[in-house]
Amino acid sequence: MTIPNDPPQSGSAPVSLELVEQMTLLEKASLMSGANFWNTKPIARLGVPSIMLTDGPHGLRKQGGAADHLGLNASIPATSFPTASHLANSWDVRLLERVGAALGAEAAAEQVSVLLGPGLNIKRNPLGGRNFEYYSEDPLLSGKLAAAFIRGIQSHGVAASVKHFAVNSQETHRMSIDEIVDERALHEIYLEGFRIAITEGRAWTVMSSYNRVNGTYANENEPLMLDVLRRRWGFDGLVVTDWGGNNDRVAGLRAGNALEMPSTDGVTDLEIVRAVEDGSLDEKILDERVREVLTLIERTRQKTSDVVDHDDAHELAIEAARQAIVLLSNPHGQLPFTEGSGRIAVIGDFAETARYQGAGSSLVNPTQVDDPLTALRATDLEIVGFAPGYTRRDSPSRLRRRRAVALASKADTVLLFVGLDESAEAEAVDRKHLALARNQLELAEELFALGKPVVVVVVGGAPVELPFADRAAAIVHAYLAGQGGGRAVADILTGAVNPSGKLAETYPIAYADVPSSADFGRTEATSEHRESIYVGYRYYDKVGAAVRYPFGHGLSYTSFEYTALTADTSHARLTVTNTGERAGAEIVQIYVEAPSAAVGVARAARELRGFAKVHLDPGASAQVTIDLAEHAFDAYDVETGAWRGVPGRYRVLAGASSRDIRLDAPVDSEGTPWSARADALPHYVSGHVADVDSAEFAALLGRELPSPNWPRGGTLTRSDIIAQTAGRGGFASVLHGLITTTSALLMRVGRPHASNNVKFVLDMPFRSIPRLTGGKFDEAMLDGFLLMVNGRFWRGAANLTRAALRRNRTVT
Repeated sequence: MTIPNDPPQSGSAPVSLELVEQMTLLEKASLMSGANFWNTKPIARLGVPSIMLTDGPHGLRKQGGAADHLGLNASIPATSFPTASHLANSWDVRLLERVGAALGAEAAAEQVSVLLGPGLNIKRNPLGGRNFEYYSEDPLLSGKLAAAFIRGIQSHGVAASVKHFAVNSQETHRMSIDEIVDERALHEIYLEGFRIAITEGRAWTVMSSYNRVNGTYANENEPLMLDVLRRRWGFDGLVVTDWGGNNDRVAGLRAGNALEMPSTDGVTDLEIVRAVEDGSLDEKILDERVREVLTLIERTRQKTSDVVDHDDAHELAIEAARQAIVLLSNPHGQLPFTEGSGRIAVIGDFAETARYQGAGSSLVNPTQVDDPLTALRATDLEIVGFAPGYTRRDSPSRLRRRRAVALASKADTVLLFVGLDESAEAEAVDRKHLALARNQLELAEELFALGKPVVVVVVGGAPVELPFADRAAAIVHAYLAGQGGGRAVADILTGAVNPSGKLAETYPIAYADVPSSADFGRTEATSEHRESIYVGYRYYDKVGAAVRYPFGHGLSYTSFEYTALTADTSHARLTVTNTGERAGAEIVQIYVEAPSAAVGVARAARELRGFAKVHLDPGASAQVTIDLAEHAFDAYDVETGAWRGVPGRYRVLAGASSRDIRLDAPVDSEGTPWSARADALPHYVSGHVADVDSAEFAALLGRELPSPNWPRGGTLTRSDIIAQTAGRGGFASVLHGLITTTSALLMRVGRPHASNNVKFVLDMPFRSIPRLTGGKFDEAMLDGFLLMVNGRFWRGAANLTRAALRRNRTVT
């Protein structure tokens, strides 16, 4: 089989037409779904091989035994690199490319053809349960980092899979939720990062998301998949469903989805065959999808296969962690610790038992793990002892607290580790609140009451409320730093490495300050993005809201001065000088501030339009030139359906964060004035989007809002989710109670991953059961099961039993 390594873009000359023409209709259809959980189907007579896809946003998760997509079963040992939420704080595209290349090398060595990552959905709300897998609240930063990561992975002949396309903004009801978002926010916020990642990274695959987007499942959304992804952006690769993410197989095929995963035991293949035979699907569309599968096979067949040095990979994991740890506060120079820092008490369970990754499909089996306590004890610091101080999942821990306070009383300085435990951040569940565990807060209060300096290290993939922030001697956010994070944290605390990470997301003071806090994750059928373009710093800076730490914030053990800024519509140039006594790195951020009259309906106060990381020795200066984003002076025009220049005099700003602006320069941009609808959209003009009501949001959308609630009563169908069995009585309520009780019991006995994975079942559509079981629970069995939950228990049970017996006879 010969397919060009760099095939033409979709819509141009066909690839490997002769091979496609040799296939039977059933063979073509067979390539449209998996052979099992992780592999595609081969066609032996034509020499078409099977290829493997597997999880890997921050580490290879290749399973050698029982397969799943939620981290239930063990995978082979692999390097657990820092998560995307951590790497993003480095703002370092070269580092991301190096980590991507290391992941690509490990995947190639294991003959994995597709690595399912990176994830780059926008962090709309800090409670998003999967935010640890995503880069930022800003699309430019997300897109640039993801593009570099993709280039690194694909340098080894392994395809990166950009996910989850698109608007996968929450985990609650993720397989059925309808994300309602206006067109301008869709393109400026939720699609722009994908555009940059795909066009600059040249990704070979894209994974469609489970959710609906404005009423249509993403996998079937032709405006997204065909008009935007392929025609506008020129994507010439393959679209794969998220696992179990197919709704209507033929509709997905028409919209550009080639591969459905995992195996459906041939059920949906036959749906494709029937659609071609009855004329409802043009076979030319199927042929195009087949060519996309063949192109992917050819692109990934030349994988490098060198033996991976896991020790070298571990050192890279440490370096990546070092470059992204964020020093949030250090008001009195308590850090770095030195030999003269006196006696230090290390307190907090996270110091000894490192939390270094999230949970779910990204759960990696690490080759080794460095914990902070061991790394600190290997330094010259005087560590007087360690006390865990609290239990991991917020159960009462008075004895541990007393012992920790007693230890702290013997020390000169307290080093306190706090953070989010394993149950808090995982695929398929959103966080319930922004607070730290009660037992951690109680411990912190007692330690601060001692009157000694308390240095706090925060662990977790997202912001938390920090009510003690003003009393802390210093605060370091370690995020989820991967298997080498323990050594990296010790290096930052001791000054062996000068911190240079900066926040890729805003740190609110309290959850109520978040504009989407009122209804995020609390609705049933829809999730309304009433805040529109005002996500993260675009909101806080527009309305002047107080924040704990602004977007782009991060401190160093040295200082930097910015001078001589000049700018035009393409570049910004300035000089950066290290005015301190230590070598360090500064992340220079370029924002663009629009004229007040530009797009009167809505405009953020300022938007990130470029960045660069500059390494400088003490006293050294560097002249830095930063490219401005493609749409630096544009906004998305809903009327014309395209990006459009907005005229006026702009301010180009150079800053150390979105609120630490050091320099500005005027730049005139051309364009055609826009007409404004400000009278109908007052809160979008002012930015006070937390006050937007249904009428104003409907006016922004230009249509009536769909109901946010599930229909009450009636018959549950295949498209409904299992959570809708609640309160229906009979077997339906028994089923719902069994799932929720099992989840609660697993959490109580200390198995948070299993608990969350059981809870995941509630958000599954009934149609996904046959698909995620590889057809072992087939369509006929599902029909019987639906009768049972719809109040016809005995008839449904009989039908299910007969269907199961028929299937067993067929299999045997």
